[in-house]
Amino acid sequence: MKRTIISLFVLFGSLSFLYPAFGNDGTIAFVGATVIDGTDAEPLADGALVITDGRIRTVGPRSAVTIPEGADIVDVSGKYIMPGMVNAHGHVGATVGLNGNGGYSTDNLLRQLGLYARYGVTAVNSLGGDGDQGFTLRNEQYDSDLDRARIYVAGSVVVGDSEAAIREEVNRNADMGANFIKVRIDDNLGVSQKMPRSFFEALVDQAHTRRLPVAVHLYYLDDAKFMLETNADIIAHSVRDLAVDQEFVSMVTEKDVCYIPTLTREVSTFVYESVPDFFSDPYFRKEVEPSIIEELSTPERMSRIAGSRSAQTYKTQLPTAMANVGTLYDSGVRIAMGTDTGPPARFQGYFEHMEMHMMVDAGMSPLDAIRSSTGIAAECIGMGDIGTLEPGKWGDFSVLTENPAEDIRNSHSIESVWIAGNRVPGE
Repeated sequence: MKRTIISLFVLFGSLSFLYPAFGNDGTIAFVGATVIDGTDAEPLADGALVITDGRIRTVGPRSAVTIPEGADIVDVSGKYIMPGMVNAHGHVGATVGLNGNGGYSTDNLLRQLGLYARYGVTAVNSLGGDGDQGFTLRNEQYDSDLDRARIYVAGSVVVGDSEAAIREEVNRNADMGANFIKVRIDDNLGVSQKMPRSFFEALVDQAHTRRLPVAVHLYYLDDAKFMLETNADIIAHSVRDLAVDQEFVSMVTEKDVCYIPTLTREVSTFVYESVPDFFSDPYFRKEVEPSIIEELSTPERMSRIAGSRSAQTYKTQLPTAMANVGTLYDSGVRIAMGTDTGPPARFQGYFEHMEMHMMVDAGMSPLDAIRSSTGIAAECIGMGDIGTLEPGKWGDFSVLTENPAEDIRNSHSIESVWIAGNRVPGE
């Protein structure tokens, strides 16, 4: 049932002297790079990637690809091309700086989508808190002039005090044109009440009646098994309370449900108890306002986080989440990169790179972490025209100077980002 439901939704700056500010009027050919295409294929040395009117025309060995007459040719010899990263669980909302309620507006959403794009994240599945402006931007992105990250939307995170109210909220989101239905079934470490299971069953039933997949925010292994029994579609966070057992592995494998670890979400809850190492990383500092670093580094704020029960619980259980990623990866479960970025101090763009790095630290190979962040993530959110560099798909990709398949931390070597064959401005 999973693939049936998901398949219904398949419907330039300091380096400008190297890469002219091409649009995609006509054809652009990128030649000479090693191409990591986001599929199960091995990287292709000395490749050619040809894009016409924003979509991939052909990709293959440079010696075998005929470049159309009149094409603009970009020499990327000795470099690396990988698909744009797809964040299977992010948020594009009202955050401005450290203010989570700074304004849900088209300008603010475009600012965030530009930020994601400059880090090579070319699509974001925004799972909750999405308003009319987000839906409009989603509807406008199927265009060869696009030069910012794509957005997919879930509308509200569904809540209600009765099964009827739950079904009504699902219908409201569906009527707006949501790509997903998002729901929480945990209790915020005992602070709030869980959604009654009968309500959740009604939600899944109504979402599937409306042909929409359900993404589930959870924490506990027991709840993860319950959502699988109920045929919900995607696990939007790690199981963190316990090591996953063979029963869960068998269930998630049999039902072919994707698992989104959001490891950096856990990091964000406790890392500011001291000054994080990444505050000195130039790749981080290039996009963050110094005032935000200063505020997060105040003794008062660090002390508050160090004394927070929830922050310290998440910190203690991060190793369990990491170990579960390794177990599920070894068991062949489809793992999709997602971060839950968007709320304050979960830094859009940078945390997606950190997430990939942590996935490798959890036991994944660099190449599989890239696949989980590109082709697999796109597949898991049901978007069939992004995520891999294959003919007919949108020309969304990054050019890097170092090989991320050799060392995942080379993902920081992005030199330029292209969406629909247009160079993202400002990276």
